[in-house]
Amino acid sequence: QVQLVESGGGLVQAGGSLRLSCAASGGTFSNYAVAWFRQAPGKEREFVAGISRLYGITNYADSVKGRFAISRDNAKNTAYLQMNILKPEDTAVYYCAARPSVGSRRVGDFPSWGQGTQVTVSS
Repeated sequence: QVQLVESGGGLVQAGGSLRLSCAASGGTFSNYAVAWFRQAPGKEREFVAGISRLYGITNYADSVKGRFAISRDNAKNTAYLQMNILKPEDTAVYYCAARPSVGSRRVGDFPSWGQGTQVTVSS
């Protein structure tokens, strides 16, 4: 399975922006659909955004649509999550996940996960 490492989290004021990165190794990155999930304290892990293997087809949770953008660079084995107009309710640990072939919104469908990166949005 591909190994994933997230980076780019931090503390930001409401209305600000952050860009998360997800670096992959140990597999052919273009064979994997990628998704970002997040988990806030006391809450279940939830889907944020996903992108297909080759053609960059994207989909988003309603809560982030229009504010977040997922992308990938298969030549660099890296996926990204650009987060704009951040809100305090976006505060969570953000995880990158990958699965072979087609994408999914379900946590249990992803065999490969990064360690997570903390995003904190102050009001």
